[in-house]
Amino acid sequence: MKTAIIWFRQDLRLQDNPALQSALEHAEHIIPVFIDDTKSTSLSQPGSASNVWLHHSLHSLTKDLQNTLGASLIIRKGDPLNCLRTLLEETGAEQLYWNRCYDPASIARDTIIKQQLAQQASIKTFNASLLYEPWEILKADNTPYRVYTAYWNRMRRFGFNHPLSMSVLARQQQGPTPPSLCINDLSLLPSLNWADNMMQHWTVGEDEAHNKLTNFINTHLLHYKEHRNNPHLTGTSSLSPHLHFGEISPRQIVQAIIQYRDSHPRATEACEVFLKEIVWRDFAYYLLYHYPQTVDQPLDTRFENFPWLCDTEAHLEAWQKGLTGIPIVDAGMRQLWHTGWMHNRVRMIVASFLTKNLLIPWQEGEHWFRDTLVDADLASNVFGWQWAAGSGADAAPYFRIFNPVLQSRKFDSEGEYIRCWIPELANMNSKHIHHPEKAFNGYPAPVVDLKASRERALEAFSSIKNGSRH
Repeated sequence: MKTAIIWFRQDLRLQDNPALQSALEHAEHIIPVFIDDTKSTSLSQPGSASNVWLHHSLHSLTKDLQNTLGASLIIRKGDPLNCLRTLLEETGAEQLYWNRCYDPASIARDTIIKQQLAQQASIKTFNASLLYEPWEILKADNTPYRVYTAYWNRMRRFGFNHPLSMSVLARQQQGPTPPSLCINDLSLLPSLNWADNMMQHWTVGEDEAHNKLTNFINTHLLHYKEHRNNPHLTGTSSLSPHLHFGEISPRQIVQAIIQYRDSHPRATEACEVFLKEIVWRDFAYYLLYHYPQTVDQPLDTRFENFPWLCDTEAHLEAWQKGLTGIPIVDAGMRQLWHTGWMHNRVRMIVASFLTKNLLIPWQEGEHWFRDTLVDADLASNVFGWQWAAGSGADAAPYFRIFNPVLQSRKFDSEGEYIRCWIPELANMNSKHIHHPEKAFNGYPAPVVDLKASRERALEAFSSIKNGSRH
């Protein structure tokens, strides 16, 4: 009986999973495995909120594998090379399948595993998380794009691939089940009981991802262009954590959007705007693949000499806790703390405020987001922070400094979002709620003057703008 191991990573789903489908096509018996390697490799450590999501997602995948395929998810912990080698020996499996990851540390890890285990098993890897491989879309001179619009236009000429069909998902022949840890043995949940409150805002798993997509398309997609920037509205899909953990694929999302667009001509523009957001995620992975140093270094090398402020612990803590005295910033940071998620428009506002008004390095914000977001995707997180700071590809120009008060008045005009997350200001009128100049009802005064801090930022940026860019 041919046996294959399918190594699950950030692809915690059954549908449109090319590694799983190939294993099912070429083996009578499959052994699904998840390996917690965070303590044994150089991979970026997942954050606390992401670990909570992962705990629940693994439980959901375990149930789906058992109910659909009659297969048990094997849990191992340690160095993946050693774990996979041991599992191959225990099971006599001849084949090993996985879907590719694209961050620098994962690429290095997977390359070593393929080299070391090539004599022990037939190894096949696949793309399950991107619309196109990072090396498939290049300029005429075979260099990567650094401007999103050009990348988007090139991808549109290629078209979008369809997700895989579900025809081969059938129950497997029974074979020996190797030893396994329990999911609880991975200690993904925190010792302090904050996770239950956060998870009240979420339902995890592949089924929920598709339910959420269907609901978004039927209820919110038509008005996506008008509503997506308003944080008090349910105008976005909230699919980002499901995408990050691979509970749904971008191909599945794109196909559903295109099908809706083709049958609803009025929604053409809204669908196009949403598709650009999905491709934006691909672009983040594309840039990380071609510029791996951007995990922690600026893509624009002029920023290596940027005069970030020192001694900023107090301001950083105020930003993290939602106590800056700038309501839209604090509402976003409190939403993040309580739910593990923040509206995208507000993410841009809080990032601009940290890097430009407070002159705190973007890496500090990236680290905090990585720990507190349930959708803490390394590529998107790094890309977003470098964009906000002005040091990344297709970044906001250095002189574009969001005025958080104007942003608040434009996108939360009545202060509904602010009142939701800052109860201290619940009774303040809509005219003043965006910028109370003094402490009010226990809410602090602003930690910086917005005009003065903007001028300080422009002066700092002017000190590097004439340097050479690489």
